Amino acid sequence: RWIKFEEKVEDGGERWSAPHVPALPLHSLFQLRTCLQKGTMLLDLDAPSFKEIINNVLSGLPEEADLQPELRERLAALLLRQPRHQPTKSLLRLLAELSRFPCRGRHGAQPWLLHPKCPAAAPLSFQLRNQFKKKVPPGAEAAHIAVGEVEFLEKPFTAFIRLRRGVALGSLAEVALPSRFLFILLGPRAKVKAYHEVGRAMATLLTDELFQRVARQAEHREDLIAGMEEFLDELTVLPPGKWDPSARIPPPSCLPSPHRRTTMHPPDRQSHGNGDTAAAGDRASLGHLCSREELERTGRLFGGLLRDIRRKAPWYGSDFSDALHPQCLSAVLYIYLATVTNAITFGGMLGDATANMQGVLESFLGTAFAGSIFCLFSGQPLTILSSTGPVLVFERLLFSFSQDHSLDYLEFRLWIGLWVAFFGVVLVATEASHLVRYFTRFTEEGFCALISLIFIYDSLKKMLSLADAFPINWQYRLDNVTSYSCICNLSSPGEPKQPGWGGPEVSVRDTSSPPALSLQPPDAPARLSRTQCLGRGGHLLGTSCQYVPDVTLVSFLLFGGTFLSCTTLKSFRSSRYFPAGVRKLVSDFAIILAILASCAVDAALGLETPKLLVPSELKPTNPARGWIVFPFGSNPWWVCLASVVPAVLVTILIFMDQQITAVILNRREYKLQKGAGFHLDLLCVSLLMVVTSVTGLPWYVSATVISLAHMESLRKESATSAPGKHPEFLGIREQRLTGLAVFILMGVSVFMAPVLKVGSLAAVFGLFSKAGGVAIS
Repeated sequence: RWIKFEEKVEDGGERWSAPHVPALPLHSLFQLRTCLQKGTMLLDLDAPSFKEIINNVLSGLPEEADLQPELRERLAALLLRQPRHQPTKSLLRLLAELSRFPCRGRHGAQPWLLHPKCPAAAPLSFQLRNQFKKKVPPGAEAAHIAVGEVEFLEKPFTAFIRLRRGVALGSLAEVALPSRFLFILLGPRAKVKAYHEVGRAMATLLTDELFQRVARQAEHREDLIAGMEEFLDELTVLPPGKWDPSARIPPPSCLPSPHRRTTMHPPDRQSHGNGDTAAAGDRASLGHLCSREELERTGRLFGGLLRDIRRKAPWYGSDFSDALHPQCLSAVLYIYLATVTNAITFGGMLGDATANMQGVLESFLGTAFAGSIFCLFSGQPLTILSSTGPVLVFERLLFSFSQDHSLDYLEFRLWIGLWVAFFGVVLVATEASHLVRYFTRFTEEGFCALISLIFIYDSLKKMLSLADAFPINWQYRLDNVTSYSCICNLSSPGEPKQPGWGGPEVSVRDTSSPPALSLQPPDAPARLSRTQCLGRGGHLLGTSCQYVPDVTLVSFLLFGGTFLSCTTLKSFRSSRYFPAGVRKLVSDFAIILAILASCAVDAALGLETPKLLVPSELKPTNPARGWIVFPFGSNPWWVCLASVVPAVLVTILIFMDQQITAVILNRREYKLQKGAGFHLDLLCVSLLMVVTSVTGLPWYVSATVISLAHMESLRKESATSAPGKHPEFLGIREQRLTGLAVFILMGVSVFMAPVLKVGSLAAVFGLFSKAGGVAIS
């Protein structure tokens, strides 16, 4: 059988071989040309069943064919026997099916089209259950080739039939497909090997796209012969004994160009075989045209913005309906975990840089609000908004400048945000986004690599900082466990230590320290924990007070395990194990499975590894500030005008960060069908600057790494592909629901603190590094 490549029945007849490029004897092609020149040929035959096809073929034989009426009847009975297809099931299942389906005669001896229970056009049960049909692309048609030796024939019998339209021929095909071409070659004994090779040559010809066009459009026998001659002209011959199938054959200096054959036989617009290729070409050209249109200047105020709205409005309904797929659930959980980690990381750094004027809670609320609004109204909803490194650096510098000059940080920041929003609207009105077309691929790749390396660097830096909080026990010796102890001394530094059982020394209950044997008198005070001891003003004495479990080592194991398991499970789609549906499901949910496995291992070990720090109260991180920032009152009046200078710098920063990310996400290789919205995205980011500045929330812009991870998690691949060929990349599942669900979950996370605090921070940092690696690749 052939679908692009050839598959043979392996020795023993129990399974099909690996798909491979067919290697044909040159002599078989010459014999095939002779068969087409001298045999029977029926073009555009209108017959509804295989029986009528055979009757037309046999009745159309010339008188000199030397076939007596009884020979024609025997030949018709032979051709109408029920075929037996290659079994791909167990013998027990085959026996059960033979007992249930009487129309499947034993050894194929019963004329199958004559049985009343087996209509010719209805697909049989074994055809409907055949898993091979998943490999057949939609709209495909079948070609049947029957070759063999017959004892009652003295001369070969050859026939080539092309039906006017595809007809279902019952169980003639392995799967239920309409049939268009039939080739029959039967002859006397002792030449069965030659017949078999001629049949393989015919099948290889019909898998050639250009010969398919010739076969569909041929009006005479000469047209078909001419098409075969053109196929022979482009053939490459390997001499016998000069090449080893296991060795690599060097490619030719130039591949044969199909241009001459294409110009001689223009593409068949009615051809089903090339429909996918033509459609892919149309989509590519459409994407190219749309990309050019999106960045063209209209010469009118807000002309590009209006064009973006008109382009995206027809797709708005499908942006929600297209999300009804299990893959979107996996994407939501994956991007949610990455966004939570990013909010915690940048929220903590913002808190350190601004004296908690902006902290983790503000990062959660700002991400939820800004991201939800952006996903609802933006031109490219696959973009994920987040705090970025350049904005964090500016916030740190702005806070230091405010402290040095006795200015109110939040009020100063408010005026900068308002000016940035104004400049952003001006850029949208003047269609400044058309400058994006001057961004080179080098600029895009360099920017993406820089941000990705920052992600990976931050993850590793956070992991290495664990050694400071949880030092590795280099000095611990198991043989000295009896000498390790830790007690709480509640006496003041100047007070002498009181000896005896009733003194103020109290043993500390430290569950993390090695067990130490100690004696306590009946009237000794209760054991105090480390926290209780320090809370009462005491201090710790002993050799095991600084002992901590190997939290750092376990955290690095969770970090590396999560990263490796994410990578392994993501590539499970191309594995040899399990059915294709199971592999696809595991690949789609690879990130979630890896996170759950790491958290389960962490919980089973029971160590106090770092967990996610999620705020549990809805109040500002710094009690000195409120939820609304007023523009006047704390700073001099001239601050509102002086804010223009830093606002210009922030505008350039926001524009470059936003638009470079937008260019990367809207590349043609992603095959996006709904177009981009550079002007609309910039307007949404600019207006959100107003709200986040008034409320004192962080500023947000497109996050390159997380957005690329979002795109990668929504890849669409063809469900059917030729054996031996990888699934075809079809594009990205474009919709708004996954991003909207991620940011809604971010807002709800404030009330999910007890659940999220179970998550291992090391595992999530492994996920962070995985996202950075995806962006680099």
